[in-house]
Amino acid sequence: MNPIGACTWIWTAPFSDADAGLATHVAELGFDVLEVCVEDPSLVHAETLREAGEAARIAYSVCGAFGPDRDLAAEDPAPRQNALAYIRECVELAATVGAPHVCGPMYSAVGKPRGDDPRAEWRRSVDGLKRAGEHAAEHGVRLAVEPLNRYETDLVNTVEQGLQLCDDVGSDAVGLLLDTYHVNIEEKSPGEAFRLAGDRLFHVHACENDRGTPGTGHVDWAGVFAALADSGYRGQIVIESFTPAVQSIARAVSLWRPLDADGDALAAGGLRFLRTSLGSSA
Repeated sequence: MNPIGACTWIWTAPFSDADAGLATHVAELGFDVLEVCVEDPSLVHAETLREAGEAARIAYSVCGAFGPDRDLAAEDPAPRQNALAYIRECVELAATVGAPHVCGPMYSAVGKPRGDDPRAEWRRSVDGLKRAGEHAAEHGVRLAVEPLNRYETDLVNTVEQGLQLCDDVGSDAVGLLLDTYHVNIEEKSPGEAFRLAGDRLFHVHACENDRGTPGTGHVDWAGVFAALADSGYRGQIVIESFTPAVQSIARAVSLWRPLDADGDALAAGGLRFLRTSLGSSA
């Protein structure tokens, strides 16, 4: 059975040491994994997280946040250097707390308008990911790169594009995170998209078509679960959603209304759906 997790954005942002108690909270809800979304690395200390995880007997995933000041594809070298330094910090955090990967759309800034030379952006992104992948491999951590929908990026929208990016980077430490929310928008067949990822699939985000509770909308869950079973995927599956109470995150993901009664209801409902569905597809 896949380890099932919940991300910290369901409850809070930016995550800090003061929120380390979420490890115990998600464990009490029945989860195996807490995905720590690192917006500001200075607020998160590995030893604090490690102690909280050991006490709660919870595993970790580490997710990055990529705004305009963290952009591997930028023409300006400053945001490229900042993005690379940030990814390295996240890798070192993941290695210390035992997380298998750092995930997110780390090839570029989210929401950035198309540049004048997309091919040059692609080359810069590949170069940055090569260096980030080397650092990740040295620490026994993998990078799970996330294709996003067309409203959030123009660089990598589909699994096919994600695989091309991985091929161009050429590192065994660089693979894909597939998020059912984005796959539902961009792919003709979500199941075939997950199947196409094959052994390059390092991580999965389970999100409904409205970013609410998994299992309550029209995502092709049956196709996704069948593809995961066929490919033998045994990695983490994490519910990613967002609280509208945190305005900075709500604006970033265009979340203008509550998705459920509260974060606990969303997490618990999604967990029940995933446990039942994965058990029946095993």
